[in-house]
Amino acid sequence: MYQPSQHREDRLTVQHALIAAHPFGLLISTGPEGPLANGLPFLLQPDHGPLGRLQAHIARANPQWQGLDGQAVLVVFQGPLAYVSPSHYQTKQDTGKVVPTWNYVMVQARGVVRVQQDPAWLDAQIDALTQRHEAPRPAPWAVSDAPRPYIEAQLRGIVGLEIEIQSLDGKWKVSQNKDARDRLGAAAALAARGEEALAAAMRPAAD
Repeated sequence: MYQPSQHREDRLTVQHALIAAHPFGLLISTGPEGPLANGLPFLLQPDHGPLGRLQAHIARANPQWQGLDGQAVLVVFQGPLAYVSPSHYQTKQDTGKVVPTWNYVMVQARGVVRVQQDPAWLDAQIDALTQRHEAPRPAPWAVSDAPRPYIEAQLRGIVGLEIEIQSLDGKWKVSQNKDARDRLGAAAALAARGEEALAAAMRPAAD
């Protein structure tokens, strides 16, 4: 990933927070006919190893998992992003020397994947993933709410994936190359149109 120095985000806690907030990652691997990519909901285990571990599952009918065991893969987690108009900058009024851009936040994780087909592993992964996303609901659904034979049938249709993270690259392109007036002006405009998460990421750069 192209990373100008001002856009690098190397703090592990910040990278992990982005993955936790945006866990639907793009799994990229190589197959016999070239690159393969599928979006999957990942579960981050931040305390496993130096950089953490990712777990997911994929449909058994999906050919991407075939030959995937032991392969080095890339998982891309995309955070908030938005188009930034030149009209958001004070510099437009002053000199007109501005152009449009996109601001975005992204983490790329690399590691070696291990395919998991043990029913107990799959059962635990599905339960943990479900608890992670159901917890905020006032009446969380649990895997145990469904008939056990039905769950077991569903488990036979999936394959587990476990990735020990070997490297993490974070890129926060949030107008660091602009002066405080332009950064704050763009942040205010994005917040006004509902892009508060990205606006919040832009504001510290103006401090």
